[in-house]
Amino acid sequence: MKTLKLIWALMLVRMPSGLARYFWDAALPVRMGRRADPKAASVAQLVGLVRDPNQPPSVAESRVQMAGFVARFDRPEPQVQRRDVTLPGAAGERPARIYRPLDAAEGPLPTLLYFHGGGWVQGSLDTHDALCAKLARRAGMQVLSYSYRLAPEHPFPAAPDDVMMAYQALYAQAETLGVDRHKIAVGGDSAGANLTASLLWSLSQDKRRMPAAQLLFYPAVDGRLTTPSIKAFADHPLLSLARIEGYLDLYLGPDVDRLQPRVSPFLAPDLSGQPPAFVLIAGHDPLWDEGEAYAERLEEAGSAVTLARFEGQVHGFLNLTKVIPEADVAIDQAAAWLRQVLQG
Repeated sequence: MKTLKLIWALMLVRMPSGLARYFWDAALPVRMGRRADPKAASVAQLVGLVRDPNQPPSVAESRVQMAGFVARFDRPEPQVQRRDVTLPGAAGERPARIYRPLDAAEGPLPTLLYFHGGGWVQGSLDTHDALCAKLARRAGMQVLSYSYRLAPEHPFPAAPDDVMMAYQALYAQAETLGVDRHKIAVGGDSAGANLTASLLWSLSQDKRRMPAAQLLFYPAVDGRLTTPSIKAFADHPLLSLARIEGYLDLYLGPDVDRLQPRVSPFLAPDLSGQPPAFVLIAGHDPLWDEGEAYAERLEEAGSAVTLARFEGQVHGFLNLTKVIPEADVAIDQAAAWLRQVLQG
């Protein structure tokens, strides 16, 4: 019986949105007043059949699962130039990858420094290759994807320390990297968005040069894990509360304060002086509330904020363009915003 359910779930994931909506009909999940997108619901159903949201896999298994999932369900983007480089980290050189549009002019370009998601324990340049390439091509700018150290082998503060070193290197090595120093954005998804927000907090505290823009896709910014959306989606197959807790435990260990601003930027006492922000949130994601609240705090502190709400979507949907059409819509919006903010 489970095999038949898996086959049907995979068929729903693969079929066009209109047909999937027809088969779901009134059964589409509705939580917190938000109805799930039929393709997002199909992906969640498939994942729920493959793994138990309350029994997180080992780190090794989780890394393999994420890489395989993205490889199967994300559409590649070949229409960019790729160049593998290294950038400094706090404990030595780290891998990085540069993406430039095929028709880009010679010389420095506006550049997005991107940090991949994956709960601080998984994800890589390869899992986010397609997303970074799409952003580069559609925004008409350069994207530099950076591979920070992962927990549990390298727990906090390894990742934010690496991120700070990479950010500083963009200015120090701008000519070599093809970076326009005056048009730098930083961004990431999920844990990568957390590292972005953490970086900006640290820059503000040290009174260092801020980037021109920040891009936050479903950011994890509040370690208290007490929002209504955290509770409403605690059992969600794609990102359950048990998985979030597990990621934080592996990332921080037992002795690190979850509520310090480097871990929970939402709890920082002051967010003033930060650059314009594009914040994207998904309605069937436990991180919806904290992303929305963080956008509000940035706006109250004086930053120009564009909040993109995708009420029917799930955590990680930007990496699933082959099966969730709305992911392309979201990437288009983010790319258009980057183009407007960095290129005028």
